Amino acid sequence: MARMTSSARPHLNRRLAEFGTTIFAEMSALAVATGSINLGQGFPDTDGPQEIREAAVRALREGRGNQYPPGPGIPELRTAIAAHQLRRYGLDCDPDTEVLVTAGATEAIAASLLALVEPGDEVVALEPYYDSYAASIAMAGGTRVPVTLRPHEGSFRLDLDELRAAVTGRTRLLLINTPHNPTGTVLTRAELTAIAELAVERDLLVVTDEVYEHLVFGDAEHVPLASFPGMRERTVTIGSAGKTFSFTGWKVGWVTAVPELVSAVRAVKQFLTYVSAGPFQYAVAEALALPDSYFEEFRRSMLARRDILAKGLTEAGFTVFRPAGTYFITTDIRPLGEKDGFAFCRALPERAGVVAIPNAVFYDDREAGAPFVRFAFCKREEVLREAAERLRAL
Repeated sequence: MARMTSSARPHLNRRLAEFGTTIFAEMSALAVATGSINLGQGFPDTDGPQEIREAAVRALREGRGNQYPPGPGIPELRTAIAAHQLRRYGLDCDPDTEVLVTAGATEAIAASLLALVEPGDEVVALEPYYDSYAASIAMAGGTRVPVTLRPHEGSFRLDLDELRAAVTGRTRLLLINTPHNPTGTVLTRAELTAIAELAVERDLLVVTDEVYEHLVFGDAEHVPLASFPGMRERTVTIGSAGKTFSFTGWKVGWVTAVPELVSAVRAVKQFLTYVSAGPFQYAVAEALALPDSYFEEFRRSMLARRDILAKGLTEAGFTVFRPAGTYFITTDIRPLGEKDGFAFCRALPERAGVVAIPNAVFYDDREAGAPFVRFAFCKREEVLREAAERLRAL
């Protein structure tokens, strides 16, 4: 007998109907099936500092964090996050009321948007954007309004006039990402000043994803948006240990903001994961106190890897947009006689034994992103050299 259902309505919430299995899962499975080098998903192929791993083991053995940690995060980590913000950027945060530990930056983004956005609110986001942004806006019932970063003189740039024009009377929040995934753009002081002035003028909240804050190269600099005039009281800043310390599986992220905003985000977060990563929180607290030499060496190492892959991609015939930050390189496949990033990426494992991600998944306007493909360079140098050699076969 056929099982009766109470409704013919689809099982998945209509707000999420456009979101299926992520492209990262699809391409990572393809990498395994074909034995390809996975330069698609952004996770390192080596672990972070040995002393930080040992700190996690020590916490486990000593019984610290094996039971539920405090909802806002352990005091040691909240204190370390506040100290990091003060030491690096001069931002003075109260660890008791202005810091919230989350299950990675992804939960921080979701909790922030669910807390601050109501049905009918518009959220202006820089496009292309990390795929969880769109899903979180949809879950909150908001309407996403993309402002597209466009190629200009070797990088992707923000059109400030376009950003201003995107703000309407229904705009609740700006969702900013710098250093920017997937394009590698780092917003300049002048651009951030204009964004801050717009937010103050139109009385907008801002959620700023700064998880790649320690991965900026050359003359680029990372400046937190919360440090600009009028922004401290309206900005939710998101950080992550995974990207900075190469422990992406630990899923330790955080939010810093004024108490009113942190309270709002915490009200949602408590009904998502409640708490997470107990012993790892102790280890991340120690990691944030590492000397400046760690962060400088981390940046230098990633810069060297960027240049290895950028050189290989250029020699393989791609147009390469050399990133000023993050650990991703966006390329244009049209010089190879290609124009469909999805088809190109699905065929690339068989053609060259390498996996990449089509940037179109990060766009509302899929045509605008169609010819762009993203590669991750957070891999060992020998792996990147092998990938570059394989790509020359194109």
